[in-house]
Amino acid sequence: MKRLIICLYALFIVFPALSQENIAITHGPYLQHVGETGATIVWTTNKDAVSWVELAPDDNTHFYQEERPKFFAAPYGFKQIGKTHAVRLENLKLGTTYRYRVYSQEVLDYQGIHVTYGRVAATAIYRSRPLEFTTFDHTKKDVSFVVVNDIHGNNALLSSLLKTADYENADLIFFNGDMVNDLRSEQQMFDGFMDTAIQIFAKEKPMFYARGNHETRGVFANAFPQYFPSPDGKLYYLVRQGPVCFVVMDCGEDKPDSDIEYSGIVAFDAYRDAQKQWLEKALKEEMFVSAPIKVAIIHMPPFGGWHGELDVLKKFVPPLNEAGIDVMLCGHLHRYVTAEPNENVNFPVIVNANTTVVKAYTEGGKLFIKILNDKGATVDSFVFGK
Repeated sequence: MKRLIICLYALFIVFPALSQENIAITHGPYLQHVGETGATIVWTTNKDAVSWVELAPDDNTHFYQEERPKFFAAPYGFKQIGKTHAVRLENLKLGTTYRYRVYSQEVLDYQGIHVTYGRVAATAIYRSRPLEFTTFDHTKKDVSFVVVNDIHGNNALLSSLLKTADYENADLIFFNGDMVNDLRSEQQMFDGFMDTAIQIFAKEKPMFYARGNHETRGVFANAFPQYFPSPDGKLYYLVRQGPVCFVVMDCGEDKPDSDIEYSGIVAFDAYRDAQKQWLEKALKEEMFVSAPIKVAIIHMPPFGGWHGELDVLKKFVPPLNEAGIDVMLCGHLHRYVTAEPNENVNFPVIVNANTTVVKAYTEGGKLFIKILNDKGATVDSFVFGK
């Protein structure tokens, strides 16, 4: 009887430990805000963990020929503990390819300086090549990019449009808003489009996001910046690759802040005011001024008559007019629309439909844009530049 009790006690202790789920990477990794000297790598785990990235040059050496430098998410001096991990890599060389591997070590208990660690999860490397990315270079002769928008959780359409646009040969890819109907949870966001993006390209190819009005909706909307973090925390920014400088803006919502749909919890008019002040300064930065080609990317176009569209026209267009924008790329309308320069907007506006994709590239100092449907047929084409 005593032996039976001991055996049952042992099973009581051991079985829960054996049945517990091991730490694992649940989504990602994926690239965010790749620049000339930095890049951010994001991923999630099923357990709270301390995470880091190991980085190696692309020099034909084995990844573990020597100990590689470790980069942690520790913005305030403490290594962050959680399930969402965003590691910023700095002091990189422009136009340089790097190999990387991500790690997460489970934190079982954290009491001040007393930390109990568990197992480690990492991306595969032994039977497959390390992941890699290449930093940007403003002296690069030419650049190619792809823009999709208004996917609203249609993963099959997203996959089809990316393949149609030959994403493999693009330098960067833009998501121009409304990739889902709303944001209700982390799982719904990844199921809606990000897992597909990660599987197809986002582990190794830079992806940039212009938030749409639907990404501002849902109980998980406030968490959006955690998964698409910029170095300065803003959702609007400049990106320079080769001869093109992209001005990426955050349109906010399309209705007045007082609309019943928002229940009194939004302040997008003031948000666009602050963005206007940033825009006026950003358009004077050297990386923009010196760019031969200038492209604005924003989800909502500066026309249509809704409040948000009118606010974009009122606040963002005047500084963009003065800055010499070559073209503005938008979405939102779920149909293909173009607008020639006029007395209010002195640059052309292309509104990509939800079933078409923008394929663009530079050559000979000009920007070539094709609008393709999901069957690969050309809907329209343009050439910009002197």
